[in-house]
Amino acid sequence: MSVVPEKVRSELRYAWAINHALAEEMRRDDRVVLIGQDIAEFGGSFGVTRDLVKEFGPRRVVDTPVSETAIVGAGVGAALAGLRPVVELMFADFLLIAGDEVFLKAAKWRYIHGKKFKMPLVIRCPTGIAGGAGSEHSASLEAMCFHFPGIKAVAPATVRDAKGMLKAAIRDDNPVLFFEHKSLYRTKGPVETDPESVEPLEGARVVREGGDLTIAAYGMMVQYSLDAAKKLAEQGIHAEVIDLRSIVPLDHETVLKSVAKTTHLLTVEEGVRSGGVGAELAARVQEEGIHLLDGPILRLAGLECPVPVSPILEKAVIPSIDKIVQAARRAVGA
Repeated sequence: MSVVPEKVRSELRYAWAINHALAEEMRRDDRVVLIGQDIAEFGGSFGVTRDLVKEFGPRRVVDTPVSETAIVGAGVGAALAGLRPVVELMFADFLLIAGDEVFLKAAKWRYIHGKKFKMPLVIRCPTGIAGGAGSEHSASLEAMCFHFPGIKAVAPATVRDAKGMLKAAIRDDNPVLFFEHKSLYRTKGPVETDPESVEPLEGARVVREGGDLTIAAYGMMVQYSLDAAKKLAEQGIHAEVIDLRSIVPLDHETVLKSVAKTTHLLTVEEGVRSGGVGAELAARVQEEGIHLLDGPILRLAGLECPVPVSPILEKAVIPSIDKIVQAARRAVGA
């Protein structure tokens, strides 16, 4: 008997949508296994995998020692052996601990060996701030993925995408880093109830239309940007908001189409500004569309300092709704 309902409600919380996606894919394909610290006994650090061991057992929901190197290494080996593992890291920051397994093995081995095997590995990475977790547990490292061809990286901002993109990632034959923002876990939204429904791993999405300014963001900053756009509308500035959804590959074409209409671009991200996702997006847009712009591209990002432990200071180092409004006004010369 299934512990996780086979027919999900049409609206779920972000964390529970991920739980349902895992359950649906494990029912669909018995090669799907989960690997991570405390994921069976406690549902992981944030309870996302709770109850799955009751349905699928400890051979498919595998608790591991406290070793990110071993956890991701086991995932790489399982993928090479024909399974479709989903690895959970407690925090995205710990990608650095497992750097060899993630960026040198998972990312490169399929290419190095002439595609003689597949690497269907998903690494779930809780990212961003979460109420005082400190500088070693609160980083946003998504831009790092640009430097390691062979890996895909996605950052779903909505509950629908959290479920649908995870299902697509599990079915993909390449390694996917799945960045799920910790502050989104409790948000609620609609999901697809069809277990065969997936969301594409590529392609940005216009989530609010406007004609004065394009705001491109991902993850938690999408909702911040939407809230800022409402405030801007009250001031007579109509912002078009784009949810990038995928970091690698990065869909700059959708942003270019928007800029052709608005003539202004603001990028928003929680990670640091130097070498960030916004920097790469700005470079691509100006290379192909500088003639479309009526002003410089502005980038709003986290301050270039370690994330403080204090929840108050923590919020001060990342973009806020008011900061987005102020940056948007500067972008359009208001």
